[in-house]
Amino acid sequence: MSYGFETLAIHAGQEPDERTGAVIPPIFQTSTFKQDAVGSPRLGYEYARSGNPTRDSLQECLAALEGGARGLTFASGLAAEDTLIRTVCKPGDHVIIPDDAYGGTFRLFAKVAQRWGLSWTAARISDVDDVRRKVTPNTKMIWVETPTNPLLSIADIAGLAAVARDAHALLVVDNTFASPYLQQPLALGADVVVHSTTKYVGGHSDVVGGALVLNDAGLADELKFHQNAMGAVNGPFDAWLTLRGVKTLAVRMERHCDNAEKVAEFLTHHPKVTQVLYPGLPEHPGHELAAKQMRRYGGMISFRMGDAAAAERVCNTTKVFTLAESLGGIESLIEHPGKMTHASVAGSELEVPADLVRLSVGIETIDDLLGDLAAALG
Repeated sequence: MSYGFETLAIHAGQEPDERTGAVIPPIFQTSTFKQDAVGSPRLGYEYARSGNPTRDSLQECLAALEGGARGLTFASGLAAEDTLIRTVCKPGDHVIIPDDAYGGTFRLFAKVAQRWGLSWTAARISDVDDVRRKVTPNTKMIWVETPTNPLLSIADIAGLAAVARDAHALLVVDNTFASPYLQQPLALGADVVVHSTTKYVGGHSDVVGGALVLNDAGLADELKFHQNAMGAVNGPFDAWLTLRGVKTLAVRMERHCDNAEKVAEFLTHHPKVTQVLYPGLPEHPGHELAAKQMRRYGGMISFRMGDAAAAERVCNTTKVFTLAESLGGIESLIEHPGKMTHASVAGSELEVPADLVRLSVGIETIDDLLGDLAAALG
C-alpha cells in the first residue's frame, strides 16, 4: 500500500515498541549491545557507532520521505558530505560544484578535499549547458543545491541528471532548502540526496545532523561501510530529536511557505529593497522550473539593498527575526551571508554580494514578521 507524505513522516521506521507497546520509538541510549553468543549480535546490533535502533528508525523514515531505498544519517550535514566525497572520489578526480553554494560546502571542497587531491570547478547550476561545458574525463560528481544558498537559484535536476549520466558521474542534490516535502530529487533523476537535517527536517533549531538518501544498493553498502569506518554518526538522542521534528515537517513547510510568500511580496514593494530573490516570484528566472519540480517555493528569501552598511543595519535591528546563522527552524532568522554563513567564500568566485540579506522565514504570526521588517527597513 502506498502512503502519503504526512503518514510516512509519522509512521515510516517508527512502529510501536514490540516489548512495551510504546507508540513513540524509544531512545536506545547505549554504546554497546549484549551478544547472544560470540560473533552473534542480536538483530545485528553490536556497537552503537556501527548501528543503533533509534538511528535506524530515522534512516528508514528519511529514505521513505525522499522516495529512496536507503538512508544514512550523520553527526552533521558536512559529515554526510565528507563521507560521500571520500566514498565516491579519490585523489585525481574532479567535481563540479555550484558557483552559488553554502559556504561550508565550498570550504570542504576548497580547503579540505582539494588538499587531498580532489579538484573542483564552479559552474552556474541554473545553466545546464554551462555545467556540461565544465565536465572533464575525471568528473565523478556534479554537486547541486536547488534552491541555492544564498542566491536562491534553481537547477534543472532532470537536465543535470542527463549530463551526469553522459559523463558517467553521480548527480548529488543538496535538498536542504526545499526539504523532502517540497522536492524529491531522486524521482527527477538524482543519484544521491544530501540533507543538513539541522534545518527543516529537524525544524526546531535544537539538534545538528545530516543525511544521505539513495537507491543504488551497491553505493549504499559502500557508504554504510564508510559511515562506520569514519564514525561521524549522530547519537541516539539526536536521531530521536530529528525524528520528533520530521513528524510535523509537512504542516510546518506549508506555514513557512505561506509566510515567505507574503514577506517576498512585501519586500518587492519596499522602496529601500533593490532586488528580492525568491523562486515563488513570477519574475524570478527559475520560477517556471521551480513550479515544475517543487510543491511550493520554500521559506528562504534573500534580498539586496544596494548598500552593504544598510544591509548590516537591517540585520542588527530586527526584533522578531533573530540575528543568527542556520535556517529552517520554527523561528524566523536573519543574517548577513557575506560576513556570516558565507565568509569562507570571500575572495573566491563564489563570493556573495555585500548588500545581501538572507531570511529564514519562520511560522510566527505573519503581521508580526511584516511589522518587524517594516520597522527595521525604516
